[in-house]
Amino acid sequence: MSLHWVDVQDIAIELVEQYPDTSPLTISFPDLYQKVMALEGFDDDPERCGEKVLEAIQMAWIEEMD
Repeated sequence: MSLHWVDVQDIAIELVEQYPDTSPLTISFPDLYQKVMALEGFDDDPERCGEKVLEAIQMAWIEEMD
């Protein structure tokens, strides 16, 4: 499966699995960006990501943690 920036929920699930001890409430957007880019199967243009996308991923990650 390949992940793209629009796959916000799937990215959040992967982040929960990969970084169980990382709080999405305290992560900076540059760190979040790097973690998403490093996910296995992530295959999208780094230039297509903006602050709104990172916010959506962060919010989905918070929801997945609950």
